[in-house]
Amino acid sequence: MNQNSLPIKTEYKDSAIVSFFLSLLIVLVFIQTSDQFLHWFLFPVTLCGILIGIDAVDWFRGRLGIFDPVGIIGLLGFHFFFLAPLFHVSWDFWMGGDATPPPDWRPWIGWMAILNFLGLWIYRLSRNIVFQPKENPAKQTVWQLNRRRFIPILCFGLMLSAVLQLLVYQKFGGITNYIEAATRAARREGEGEFAGSGIIFLFSESFPILAMMGFAAYAQKNQKMRSWTVLVIVLLVFIVLQMLFGGLRGSRSNTIWALFWAVGIINFWIRSITKKQIAIGLVFMVFFMYLYGFFKTGGLEGVSTALEGQEARATLEKKSGRSWQGLVLQDLGRSDVQAFLLYRLMQPTSDYKYAWGHTYYSALSMLVPSVFWPNKPPDKIKEGTEAQYGMGTYHPQLWASSKVYGLAGETMLNFGPMVIPFAFIFLGVVVGNVRRLLFTLSPADNRLILLPFLVNYCFVILVGDLDNQIYFLMKNGGFPFIVMLLSTDKIIVSKSQKENYLSTDSAKTMKLKGK
Repeated sequence: MNQNSLPIKTEYKDSAIVSFFLSLLIVLVFIQTSDQFLHWFLFPVTLCGILIGIDAVDWFRGRLGIFDPVGIIGLLGFHFFFLAPLFHVSWDFWMGGDATPPPDWRPWIGWMAILNFLGLWIYRLSRNIVFQPKENPAKQTVWQLNRRRFIPILCFGLMLSAVLQLLVYQKFGGITNYIEAATRAARREGEGEFAGSGIIFLFSESFPILAMMGFAAYAQKNQKMRSWTVLVIVLLVFIVLQMLFGGLRGSRSNTIWALFWAVGIINFWIRSITKKQIAIGLVFMVFFMYLYGFFKTGGLEGVSTALEGQEARATLEKKSGRSWQGLVLQDLGRSDVQAFLLYRLMQPTSDYKYAWGHTYYSALSMLVPSVFWPNKPPDKIKEGTEAQYGMGTYHPQLWASSKVYGLAGETMLNFGPMVIPFAFIFLGVVVGNVRRLLFTLSPADNRLILLPFLVNYCFVILVGDLDNQIYFLMKNGGFPFIVMLLSTDKIIVSKSQKENYLSTDSAKTMKLKGK
């Protein structure tokens, strides 16, 4: 049976066994380090690790493709739902702020783990229902790249992006002033300096990914461009471009997500990526995110100080709040934020009134330009602040909490804790649909170049709020999608004609998708 046609409902009992013993081994290691783990919270957290770990094990064993969203969520979810809560307790590292923390975090970590465990079951069920690819359909629509049209459209897009980015730099009086403005915004000292620039950033910061799309189209026709030496150089150039086109504004996530997309383009359009190469890339990514945190709050001076030595770096970590622990637990997790929200909402003295969908409504208002809707409703910052500090504490000009709450956290703000498991239906539906695209698209289909972006979106759903999701989709994917759509011919092919649209490399890619 072709691995590409393996139904997702197939259960790998041996992977469940491996996940069970792996999670148990990790728990035993943590128990040896502290008596804090002799607590009931460990049981539901471990169950979460076992359940989501099945997908991670399948990915490592080659039963899921490198960019299969089920495997990606399995890998990241193993940290998000299992490792992060354990490290929080081990390091006694929790969210900052003036809000009074719970006397003991562990019960609330445990209750969140119970809700997440139920949510993970619903996620698996919903994604399996959605993912039902048809076996060899009689006809299929293929989005084929029209290269004659693609080149002028791409060149126009690159020029538009470059000109707009130059105008952005000119507005701030040069790159140095631009970095200083971004640093002030990161410290919440000058956020208004970038207000109203979203539509410009949508076009101006798309240059790197457009350039990568152009290179991929060229490399498909030029064998010499497919060597790893060339590809590594291209990725390094891509990172430099990404810094110049938006990265200097201090957004780590935008830079990392763009690099993920670029690597995915190489995997689907040029040559396959191996797990070893991904492991090397992850080491680079974590180190980059760590240094980038200092850049975000201190600019170039912050990075320079961080590289001076351990003592200078420790002082800078304390001053800026940027540390390895913060990177691992707060940038790539939401355990403490969600546990704290649960604690606050369950207190008898809590006066918080659920938003009943208001945060989603305000997030959708982002799609309407302020020119047409000048007085938009306050965003999720209002609900987040009042949930943490009490009703009436939100004062946008004086004090507000800007935390990101994640899928479960935003659900709590709107409907309360009991609805959290059902919120995972949305994650399951998106993952199921993206995986169906992965398995059903022809290898010659133009949409493959957008697939890594959609896989990335699956994780953004888990860690971000709806406003983060909309920003991610529109700002990062809007302009590249327009360029690709305008450069595409939609062709309906029959089963017998399908082979005419598959090159040797494309056929190889098709097989790799099922690994």
